[in-house]
Amino acid sequence: MASTTYAAETPFTIAVPEADIELLHKKLDLARFPDELEGAEWAYGAPLADIKRLAAHWRNGFDWRKAEAAINTIPMFTRDIEVEGFGTLNLHYIHRKSDVKNAIPLLFVHGWPGHFLEVEKMLPILTGSSPDLPSFHVVAPSLPGFGFSKAVKKPGFKSSQYGELFNKLMLSLGYNEYVYQGGDWGGILGAFLVPTLEHKHIKAWHTNIPLTTPPTLIRNPLLYLEMLLSPINKTMREELQATQHWFNAEQGYSILQQTKPQTIGYSLADSPVGLLAWIYEKLVAWTDNYPWTDDEVLKWISIYYFSRAGPAASVRIYYEMSNGGTKNILAGAPKATIPTGVSYFPREVAKLPRSWAAMFGKLVYVKEHDKGGHFAAFENPEGLASDMFAMYGKGGGAFGVVPGKNGYD
Repeated sequence: MASTTYAAETPFTIAVPEADIELLHKKLDLARFPDELEGAEWAYGAPLADIKRLAAHWRNGFDWRKAEAAINTIPMFTRDIEVEGFGTLNLHYIHRKSDVKNAIPLLFVHGWPGHFLEVEKMLPILTGSSPDLPSFHVVAPSLPGFGFSKAVKKPGFKSSQYGELFNKLMLSLGYNEYVYQGGDWGGILGAFLVPTLEHKHIKAWHTNIPLTTPPTLIRNPLLYLEMLLSPINKTMREELQATQHWFNAEQGYSILQQTKPQTIGYSLADSPVGLLAWIYEKLVAWTDNYPWTDDEVLKWISIYYFSRAGPAASVRIYYEMSNGGTKNILAGAPKATIPTGVSYFPREVAKLPRSWAAMFGKLVYVKEHDKGGHFAAFENPEGLASDMFAMYGKGGGAFGVVPGKNGYD
């Protein structure tokens, strides 16, 4: 059988045109801010004082060129990949290789409002060399329409297309067998694409957002009966109440992006202050008291503002994965049969009963962390990396799943 030929990769460096920076500054100069109710603080959304301070710093203090130079020290590439029915997508990705001969190939997939830099702090940890810990070759793509990946140009790009795109990326790098890690959309997409690529290509996977639909009598009879018969303890009750509150009070952004992404897209694309407020609120609300500096926030937001397709393209994944808001995003996700790991961070946006994690697949690793939130790789990189080491290290539930690649010298 003839082998598939893939396009060559191209080393990538960010070089935002000076004209784009000047336009950003002009727009910030002309920004018009809303008023604010007395004592509103965070109840109505991002506080006015915070957004004014950040906008002023973005205009007069933040040094994008310095941030750009720091990002460019990370090994980044682009590659043309053909996706059936959608033509060629030029995909941007990080590829940090380990010096360890038998390192494990790891596909790390981000979500919204994250991007490829979520993995930045984990790169030196995961690719390090230790006789007692596994090591990884880390591949972290920008989702289509995010960061510096080309955006999809027509409707219908769903989980199967993401699976084809990411698998072809890994194969093009010579990784026929690899493992997977995802949070936010990375975790949701993993729930769909891992079962379709398992065994042959994906050998094990881990998520830090163990979201699933409730068990049903037909699909999960034992778990369903257990849920009905088992008493709800205090912790479970509090977590379910917090999750219900999040769905009731914090999901307006998701409903809008699932149903009318083009409408919010005009604000995100044209107004840097609108983009800043839209994402900053999530950075603060979804993290575990993470001490954001203004420069960190603006570096994060600038990736969206200067993204290849513009920030509006990033929100369309909500529409595609929910069929325009007509179905539950997680509905229909099959169960994986490969080694599966889940980690719980205390400030994750939704907290479901731990027993439901069994619906993800063959559970071999479960970890409760005492700090961290939705952006676990960025907030608590040591904690999430320790999960990778425990799951794939000697004695771990997924040790040796990639033949000949145990991550040890």
